Amino acid sequence: MELYEKNGNILYILNVLKKYTDSEHMLTSVDIQNKVKEIYNVDIDPRTVRRNINLLKYKFDYDISTRDENGQGYYISKNPETDFEAGEIRLIIDNFSYANYIVPSIAKSIIKKCKTLQNVYENDKIKDYEIFSRDGKTQNMEVIKNIEDISEAIRKKSKIRFEYWKYVITNKLEEQISSTPTVCPFAIVYDKQQFYLIAVKEGNTEFYYYRLDRIKNIQILFEKINIKKTKAQIQEFATSTVEMFGGEMIEIEADVSMYLLNDVIERFGKDNITVNKKNDEEFKIIVKANELGFRIWTMRNMDLVEVIKPASLRNEIENVIKIAKNKYGI
Repeated sequence: MELYEKNGNILYILNVLKKYTDSEHMLTSVDIQNKVKEIYNVDIDPRTVRRNINLLKYKFDYDISTRDENGQGYYISKNPETDFEAGEIRLIIDNFSYANYIVPSIAKSIIKKCKTLQNVYENDKIKDYEIFSRDGKTQNMEVIKNIEDISEAIRKKSKIRFEYWKYVITNKLEEQISSTPTVCPFAIVYDKQQFYLIAVKEGNTEFYYYRLDRIKNIQILFEKINIKKTKAQIQEFATSTVEMFGGEMIEIEADVSMYLLNDVIERFGKDNITVNKKNDEEFKIIVKANELGFRIWTMRNMDLVEVIKPASLRNEIENVIKIAKNKYGI
């Protein structure tokens, strides 16, 4: 056992440096000696500490500041090319804390792993971190596995079959299998806290969206994808689709309030729309998007958006307004 302990000296020291040092928290060789004893119950002397730190610094290229350089002690700096910064870790933690596509227990497990990538001082800053989110997280435990399986199928150019679940109301609110499609998977995209599969359903040629948190029991089939889709076609569909509704893309012209300018750019992208200022209150957009998704977005912003073309979409919105007026007795 003693042989293994001595062979592990360099790892003990490296772990102590990573967990207990930074530019504001330096350790002397004696401090490191004591930490190794405290954590690993292994006795090493200060000369061993210094020798192994030199090995880490000059043979393995770790960015370690020494007492000769700073006049105080040892600390290790993060490699910006391979190590996460504290802000990056916090961003990952926030994403998994609030994301609706992942169950809370898995999110907590991932967050715990993220914290092992930080030193104790960085983790201390977030020890009182609280999550304030709505109760809208998925209960589907398979989302992470879905990403792995779909990615593998795309790599193999294989079709997949799965159960697609949706909420229904019978005597109570519950989930049921809506369909069991066989599809050709082409890409996974992320939009508004959800992951979506872009795929072509068996017997069709058009793209469809499927939410990954509604997919269960994926089977990777032996059948190969027999439809050709270019990266440009996938990109166009991903960027022009509104509200994640598939379907035919049409050219739409609308007058929009300046209040929605940032939302329009974020939703459709600068390169996918034509924007012309009408006056200080309004601008005109021309965009190629799916009709159903654009109609839903328009209805949500009814007082801020007026569809000009095509006439069929404008007429459809007018009919919806008439129906709503009758419902509310206006």
